[in-house]
Amino acid sequence: MTYVVSKKLFERAKTPQEIAKMPPQELEAIIKSIGFYRRKAATLQAVSRELIVRFNGVVPRTADELLSLPGVGLKTANLVLSVGFDEPAICVDVHVHRIANRLGLVETKTPEQTESALKSLVPRDQWSVLNDLFVMWGQNVCTPQSPRCSVCPLAPLCLKRGVKKSR
Repeated sequence: MTYVVSKKLFERAKTPQEIAKMPPQELEAIIKSIGFYRRKAATLQAVSRELIVRFNGVVPRTADELLSLPGVGLKTANLVLSVGFDEPAICVDVHVHRIANRLGLVETKTPEQTESALKSLVPRDQWSVLNDLFVMWGQNVCTPQSPRCSVCPLAPLCLKRGVKKSR
């Protein structure tokens, strides 16, 4: 869904300048289907204004600069670094957090803890690949409510199924 909405938005506005100038109601209508659309529209416009004022309309390439933007947290900053700039980053969303814990790769309570633990476990050049694979796996096989354990080749390693990993 997010991809479809993003595509629709970028058909209408390709630059921070264009997003900042959009009437809020128009922006809200474009992104309405992704939820919390009023807040997200306001954040998109605030980020666009910050990009224009502080970064000459260019998305910054460092985590610190990205995190300084309104509404940008660690997950979003890492996603921008990984997908936007092809920089190694682990974007820990609910899927990455869930799968890493279910497989016993980490024993963490928060996405931030999961990111830190995975960074020490996984070689840097594999961070973005790991992220892509875990997100796809979490959306299609190891879902939150009804995981498809019967078709999962990783099931023998899965802590959710009661198999304890030896360390």
